[in-house]
This record gives sequence, C-alpha cells and structure tokens, in this order.
Amino acid sequence: MVTGLTQNLRRLERNGLIERTVHPVVPPRVEYTLTEAGQALTVTLDGLCDWTHRHLGHIEASRLRFNA
Repeated sequence: MVTGLTQNLRRLERNGLIERTVHPVVPPRVEYTLTEAGQALTVTLDGLCDWTHRHLGHIEASRLRFNA
C-alpha cells in the first residue's frame, strides 16, 4: 500500500522538485533533498505562509460566518 506521504514524495520527485537517494544499508535508508527548482519554490511558499499568517484572523472569521 502506498501512503499519502509516499505518493506526495513521488510526485515531487517526478516534477523535479526533490531528489531521492537510496542508501544500501540495513535497515534501508532513503534521503530526500531539494533540487534547485525546489529551493526556488520555497520563496513562493514562504510568501504564501506569510500571507496566511497575516490574514488568518480574517480567514477564520469568514469560515465562521459561512458555517453559521
């Protein structure tokens, strides 16, 4: 069974945002690193996180009004 985390990691690898390195040891060890494209995307994600933190009160109030 492939878990949600595994699916997401495979998707990120397929899209060139992370690289996967398998180390041939027991127990198996896998290491993930950001590619150059993945590192560049962190700037955008950091901006989105900053926006969310600044507007979280508004978002929560809107959700409460909508759900009422």
